[in-house]
Amino acid sequence: MNTWAARRFWTTARVLAADDGFAVHLDDRPVRTPAKVPLILPTEGLAQAIADEWQGVEGKVNPAVMPFTRMANSAIDKVTPQFDAVVAMLADYGGSDLICYRAEGPESLVRRQADAWDPLLDWVSTALNAPLDATSGIMHRAQPKASLQTLHRVVQGLTPFQLTAFHDLVAISGSLVLALAVTRGRLTAEAAWPLSRIDEAWQIEEWGEDEEAAEMAAAKHADFLQADRFYALCG
Repeated sequence: MNTWAARRFWTTARVLAADDGFAVHLDDRPVRTPAKVPLILPTEGLAQAIADEWQGVEGKVNPAVMPFTRMANSAIDKVTPQFDAVVAMLADYGGSDLICYRAEGPESLVRRQADAWDPLLDWVSTALNAPLDATSGIMHRAQPKASLQTLHRVVQGLTPFQLTAFHDLVAISGSLVLALAVTRGRLTAEAAWPLSRIDEAWQIEEWGEDEEAAEMAAAKHADFLQADRFYALCG
């Protein structure tokens, strides 16, 4: 079965000021989300990035190569109406954060994890007053209730657009702490990425790299950096 796809009908994609932010117009037609809601962006920079995506369309509209548009649609159609649920889901990562669960061996991997992750646990404890405990093995370890409540409040303070990008930073890395470190300027996204893949890097060094896994990792890396750029444009 053929799936209908919109084709380019406009000459120019441009940014216009709107009552609550900035809109993107295709000639004289405002862009709307898939739910037919006006696409109103919080900053001119984000609106311009989305306008650039629409200006670059050749032939059929392909959302797969329009990440800013796709994420903005999600912020309006999906995240906004279920904001509290998304906040709770992401804050829950603090209870089982990647950087809190350490290998029991070999010693080289244990040291590598400690060198990379201990400074981040120190940071989240001092900068956010949310100390988290590290443990060896895979058995769940309950984290301090006060710390989890603090992290929930921090996530709740994000806007729906920021939360959309933050969701990808957390879900791709597996770490609430890493995502917070990126969005609060403790780490760049490029610096955070290898810290989220210490176990995978160690396995590659030991056993070699699988081509399919490498392609998947590259795609996740690109998505991680894209989420960081979207977050920065949210203002």
